[in-house]
Amino acid sequence: MTSPTTTIRVWDAPVRVFHWLLAACFTGAYLTAESESWRLLHVTLGYTLGGLIAFRLVWGVLGTRYARFGSFVRPPSELSRYLKSMLAGRPAHFIGHNPLGGVAIVLMLIAGAAMTATSYAVYNDIGGDLLGEVHEAAANAMLVLVGVHLCGVALASWMHRENLPRAMVTGLKQGQPSDGIHRLWWSVALAMVIAVGYFWYLQWRLAP
Repeated sequence: MTSPTTTIRVWDAPVRVFHWLLAACFTGAYLTAESESWRLLHVTLGYTLGGLIAFRLVWGVLGTRYARFGSFVRPPSELSRYLKSMLAGRPAHFIGHNPLGGVAIVLMLIAGAAMTATSYAVYNDIGGDLLGEVHEAAANAMLVLVGVHLCGVALASWMHRENLPRAMVTGLKQGQPSDGIHRLWWSVALAMVIAVGYFWYLQWRLAP
């Protein structure tokens, strides 16, 4: 017999703050991409996105249990088994990210890094049209990945009968008591918010 499940802490505060800040920055940057009058805002949000990705790479190594890449970056064989279980209508349940979610996260980090790496060159008219096209292609790829991610979250929420978006807000899910994390690291999350806010303040102060 399995032990009864209870409410456990799964997503630490830095992961949740990263998630929603990244979503806000990408949305804002994408919507202002074609506007010359909003160019500084576009650049500010783009650089913020790059900083967030850099933090996530570090937190993927040093963070809590389900924030680490080792918990959701899985071999192709496990990804294949998960896909088969979904097609059979009996998807395997994961406390953290499932294998498909792990793939989406890695691809979004790569696309975000590509956008940031080319943004400086585009902003300063370096590299001609080629880097501009790479920057735009990375942004469009990110948009597609976000759409796939949202569809995957909706599908997984329905199949597993759990509200995954709410879990990314509260950090809580249902599971065995031994599966929960022990620390939320609010201090790191607060430092993230202060760093982003200070960067935005500097950008506003230095604006023409």
